[in-house]
Amino acid sequence: MARFSLDEISDTGAFVRSASTFRNWISRDLNSQFPPESGRYHLYVSYACPWASRCLAYLNIKGLNKAISFSAVKPIFERTNESDDYKGWVFPESETEVPGAEPDMLNGAKTIRELYEIASANYTGKYTVPVLWDKKLKTIVNNESSEIIRMFNTEFNSIAENPTLDLYPTDLKPQIDDTNEWIYTSINNGVYKCGFAKKQEPYNEAARQLYGALDKCEDILSKQRYICGNTLTEADIRLFVTLIRFDEVYAVHFKCNKKLLREYPNLFNYTKDIFQIPGISSTVNMEHIKLHYYGSHPSINPFGIVPVGPNIDYSAPHDRERFSA
Repeated sequence: MARFSLDEISDTGAFVRSASTFRNWISRDLNSQFPPESGRYHLYVSYACPWASRCLAYLNIKGLNKAISFSAVKPIFERTNESDDYKGWVFPESETEVPGAEPDMLNGAKTIRELYEIASANYTGKYTVPVLWDKKLKTIVNNESSEIIRMFNTEFNSIAENPTLDLYPTDLKPQIDDTNEWIYTSINNGVYKCGFAKKQEPYNEAARQLYGALDKCEDILSKQRYICGNTLTEADIRLFVTLIRFDEVYAVHFKCNKKLLREYPNLFNYTKDIFQIPGISSTVNMEHIKLHYYGSHPSINPFGIVPVGPNIDYSAPHDRERFSA
């Protein structure tokens, strides 16, 4: 039987995310099984998924669109029957069925699950996105977004349109790693620990950590343009994908309602700033995002009703230029 995130609950009622499974690396090393070749790789994403969206953001801002193709699935998980088994991420049957989603033209797969089964007949884990696919070997290279973005940052520079953009510069690596750690634990994964908790105490603890981390971000961003200084880094992209979903989804669906993103002046303007970087806004499909969260977790939202608001305009002016050098 297939598993997905809502199944990953500990005996205490807390959400505990399992690790990704496919961890191969695209490398410029001469002996690499997966060299960085133009046209060889394909990225499967869901616009709804923050982990997949950060990979898509890298594809755009590094200028890898011509070297690496991508396609998106339908926004809502589909189930096979009334039991807990499910299809998960599903491809549309035609390009017009769901705007923004596309049929799988590479393998003829109906679901992301089928791609995992092509790559490994004995696979028993979750069928998640993103999936970085090797067209030549017909297998999954990697399904861990934190590693995929590192590959996109450095290994394809010979064929990237923006090869000099380095979102993980050597002098900032320790700071980025430290920032990623607390942001992932308390914010990226923290909203899920709030939303998927099945007992009050783990929810309370997750909410405490979430808002402590958001307060920390607000303070940092009162002094500098980006989360690790006045230079855009990997940590900003990783934080952004959660923030852009916060008021539209997490505040309601995951019970993260103590304080809205719009009530944090620096965080809210920062989110607009990142959204307006060329190549970022096209990775944000709010219709897919809302349809997925409100429609894919029947134990949380049994009737699948999607709230009408708040419809925030992230293209509106912000004040972050005040930190420009």
